[in-house]
Amino acid sequence: MLKLKIFKNINPNILLLGMGSLLNDISSEMIMPILPMLITSMGGTGLIIGLVGGLRDCISSLLKVFSGYWSDKSGKRKIFIYSGYLTSIVFKLFLAFAQTWCHVLALVGLERVGKGLRTSARDAIISDAMPEEKGKGFGIHRALDTTGAILGGILVFILFFFLKFDFKLIILISAGIAIFSLIPVYFVKEGKRKKQDITLKIGLKNLSKPLKLFILISSMFALANFSYMFFILKAQTSFDGILSIGIPIALFILFNIFYAIFAIPFGILSDKIGRKKVIIFGYALFSLTSFGFAFFNSLIAFLILFALYGISAALMNGNQLAFIADLAPKELKATALGTFHTAVGLMALPASIIAGLLWQTVGFNATFIYGGIMGLIPISLFFIFRNSFKEINQNASIE
Repeated sequence: MLKLKIFKNINPNILLLGMGSLLNDISSEMIMPILPMLITSMGGTGLIIGLVGGLRDCISSLLKVFSGYWSDKSGKRKIFIYSGYLTSIVFKLFLAFAQTWCHVLALVGLERVGKGLRTSARDAIISDAMPEEKGKGFGIHRALDTTGAILGGILVFILFFFLKFDFKLIILISAGIAIFSLIPVYFVKEGKRKKQDITLKIGLKNLSKPLKLFILISSMFALANFSYMFFILKAQTSFDGILSIGIPIALFILFNIFYAIFAIPFGILSDKIGRKKVIIFGYALFSLTSFGFAFFNSLIAFLILFALYGISAALMNGNQLAFIADLAPKELKATALGTFHTAVGLMALPASIIAGLLWQTVGFNATFIYGGIMGLIPISLFFIFRNSFKEINQNASIE
């Protein structure tokens, strides 16, 4: 009954975009858990992993504000989503033929251009599809997206652990699967939107002070939220032989399972009690999890920590987007979402480089202690500026 209630009155656009993300994430998540191991097999160090991970997040995020602005200005959404998926497909295919970590660095960055093109326009459609229940809408999309991640993780585990496929063949298969993500997007109904007579400078100027403040706070958290690859690398270094690859892949599947299970409930919860409370709890749980990775090193500990890592992502990711949509002017929604992604992405590169430097020069404990401490700073900023936010909940009341 609860499951049926959750999926009642869902706008078809959310389900279609969710299916597109599910198929694309099957593809992407076949690559993500093996990417740090592919880099180390090519001679990459902790610093190189940080550089690849940071650049991966930074490039896509830098483009999101521009693609969001162009989407608002042109009144178009689907063309950005289509071109984004197509770009990612092409460079995933090229990644299968990479010979050095330098090739991986370049191709991973170019593949993320596709994510930068599609994300802001997609998020704007999701926000418009369920204006009174944005948290639920983003939660459903996150859950479908992460279900794809689970399936992709299971598939890569089977291909590597049981069928003994090498990394490059797995990447080639993932590129083929990504092609199917274009099909659901075709059926998304794009409402007619007038072209906006705006410039990027004017668009950013018109964003509200609470919105700008939240973008600042979330950017500070992004300095703590270094690349997922360090969590996988920590698990890899704790085991030997084939288990050093098989167990990290399995743990990454566990992370995505918990992310998918809790994305919708936490989205609904934020609609009821407010975004800030849920996001703050997510930041706090990430800090606790990061400290846990610094001090614990057993299989049981990793099972708990990867589960907590997934729950913290479910608390934060969709609800941050919903909060941005709450605070953004209707005519600049994609611009606001793009600005958020870009600001967070700008912090991703230094965050992962710092994490990589600490890993290489001090040790992995220092990397996770850094993440835990930095994760507490945005929480304190939320409390310092708690009177500056006016959050509109699903009943249009002001918190």
